[in-house]
Amino acid sequence: MKLLIHDLNEEEFAHISNDYKDFHIISDNGTIRPCIGCFGCWVKTPGKCVIKDGYDNIGDLIHEADEVVVISRYTYGGFSSFVKNVFDRCIGYVSPFFEIYKDEMHHKKRYPEDKPVTCIFRSDSFTPDQKEAAKRYLKSMCTNLHGLIKDIRFEECKSYDIDKKTLNKADNDKEGILFINCSLRADNANSKRFLNYIDAKIKGDKTSVNLLSYMNKQDELIKLIADTSKIVLSMPLYVDGIPSAPLRLMEKLEEYSFSENKKIYLIANMGLFESKQLVNLMNMVKEWSNKCGFEYCGGVAIGAGEMQGMMTDPSNPGKGPAKNVIIGLNRLSEAVEKSTQIEDIYADSNKFSRSLYMFIANTSWPRGARKNGLKKKDL
Repeated sequence: MKLLIHDLNEEEFAHISNDYKDFHIISDNGTIRPCIGCFGCWVKTPGKCVIKDGYDNIGDLIHEADEVVVISRYTYGGFSSFVKNVFDRCIGYVSPFFEIYKDEMHHKKRYPEDKPVTCIFRSDSFTPDQKEAAKRYLKSMCTNLHGLIKDIRFEECKSYDIDKKTLNKADNDKEGILFINCSLRADNANSKRFLNYIDAKIKGDKTSVNLLSYMNKQDELIKLIADTSKIVLSMPLYVDGIPSAPLRLMEKLEEYSFSENKKIYLIANMGLFESKQLVNLMNMVKEWSNKCGFEYCGGVAIGAGEMQGMMTDPSNPGKGPAKNVIIGLNRLSEAVEKSTQIEDIYADSNKFSRSLYMFIANTSWPRGARKNGLKKKDL
């Protein structure tokens, strides 16, 4: 069996459907729900997503496929929000346990194979930099999911240009800062903890929201964005890029032109140890900002986020493993308050060994499984 994952509409797919007659096809039927970062596919129903919406067996389908083919609109260096959603929901395909591969922390295999992957990116045009960004993203994704890049192609097709709608700011005298926690774990997320830290450092007119609260009322959040001069996004890394939920919002924002410039700041974090693995996500937000006519003003990339989130709070004077994170967040806070730019900061754990972090993480998974009546071997 071969597997095709695509984001084409019915008319577009009709032109190429004969090429994929023998494939199992995953496409958008309007029911897919985003990954919520619950880790249920690791400690509750190993290998299968706990969200039962018809897309809960993607890991199994990838395992059963002889080859995976992906057709996606090129989106800020990676996949469209639907295709990204599919891959976000497939993390049960790999094991929760960590290993070191090419001097980076990655998840171990659940299955023995290295899956061949062909990817076809579609856009009205491609710059050399965009092609390189897509190649880097696909390489990172395949490294983490234990895939092998069989082929990567770039197809120029009819324009995706749209007639942009203009959104005016309601109060032209009001500057304001909008903090958006893009993790669907909401107040329990490390993304929220890092936002809370800089919120406490910054004075002035501020609004803090969880993306989860606006999943079914996106227009209200877009209006908040229109009325705000500075946006601080905080998000986790999902499958080497932007999670599908904020990505869907970002695609929607591209449909608008805003009456004033927006300054974009970013906090990104992940459970893997090395902050450098966040580079694709950081670059995606930069490309999105450029597409929307916004000004990207810098961000902080945080490795070992599950540990750092617990240690990052305003009472911490900047000591211990979170020292580098706190230094980075302090610099970001100052930049946001003064409306200035900084270079992206990659904040790794301070004087806390990767081997110890990996040992602690790997021993935590069986404990979580036991709460659900599972044994280590079940994972």
